[in-house]
Amino acid sequence: MTKKIAVLPGDGIGPEIVAEAVKVMECLNVCTDLNLSLEFGQIGGAAYDQYGTPFPEQTRHLAKAADAILLGAVGGPKWEHLDIALRPEKGLLGLRSELQLFANLRPAILYPQLLHASTLKPDVVSGLDILIVRELTGGIYFGQPRGIRLLDNGERQGFNTLVYSESEIRRIAHCAFQAAQKRSRRLCSVDKANVLECTELWRQVVTETSQHYPDVALSHLYVDNAAMQLVRAPKQFDVLVTSNLFGDILSDAAAMLTGSIGMLPSASLDAHNKGLYEPIHGSAPDIAGQDRANPLATILSVAMMMRYTFAETGAAEAIETAVDAALTANLRTADIYSEGMEKVGTKKMGDAVVSALKRVLSV
Repeated sequence: MTKKIAVLPGDGIGPEIVAEAVKVMECLNVCTDLNLSLEFGQIGGAAYDQYGTPFPEQTRHLAKAADAILLGAVGGPKWEHLDIALRPEKGLLGLRSELQLFANLRPAILYPQLLHASTLKPDVVSGLDILIVRELTGGIYFGQPRGIRLLDNGERQGFNTLVYSESEIRRIAHCAFQAAQKRSRRLCSVDKANVLECTELWRQVVTETSQHYPDVALSHLYVDNAAMQLVRAPKQFDVLVTSNLFGDILSDAAAMLTGSIGMLPSASLDAHNKGLYEPIHGSAPDIAGQDRANPLATILSVAMMMRYTFAETGAAEAIETAVDAALTANLRTADIYSEGMEKVGTKKMGDAVVSALKRVLSV
């Protein structure tokens, strides 16, 4: 059966890194019977330039018809002058909301070859393997009312609303508990229940949901303490679950534990495992078009797609093995380079992964 994938390169380095991930999917088509069908569309600033909106109807229809979506990155200074409703990031937020992609899975795994690429001491991060589960369609990013208003005294005031319903919290909690059951059966819920009523409810609902998962050990941390613990002793964690805003911040912090944000993939899933797959880094406009970006997070996002949406565990493991082989061959893009390694560009790193993948699939 054909597996339909919408490919949205986006802005900045997005087209470059997505091109390497497309090579991987084309290799899968040649070497396996997965039958992946790719169709390309625009989102973000590139979509605004072409259609006058960051989330055009063409992309909306393409994404809804697809089984999975691969996205590069959105945003850049070119579009910062636009009204906030027209900025590239609204395209991504609109896609997440339209498809109800409420569960964002962000693994942070340190490849042993990159042990010394992390800024933390080797004994702190060696063997790191954690999963951050971020609620993605609620919270302060979507809450209403929001805006900038003029007060009676002539001063401008910005305002956003943090709101979560019980059902929104419960469904992401179930997702996190189920993920923990497949790992080391430890879940840490991160909130700010001491000062925010919204996250006080978050803690209550997560605790109630834990009754359905007696085999999972549940703990709670305030977000400020969680941030500190993440860099002090990250291996104490297995799975973390948290809100949209806190998850956005903590997962980027976790990226540096692995040596580079260029190594971290992500999956954003709906209730039926239809997913949007993307690297967690941004569009990096300062290096766009220079063959310097790290494509590995995007390639690993394809591995997550194979695992979560298509249940093709063998294909996922083959991609991960190929990435491991490229690193073992001492190939490094600039963000993970260290002395004694071979510094390569985006295309050469992608080619190395494809070559390794062909070897893996021919065994």
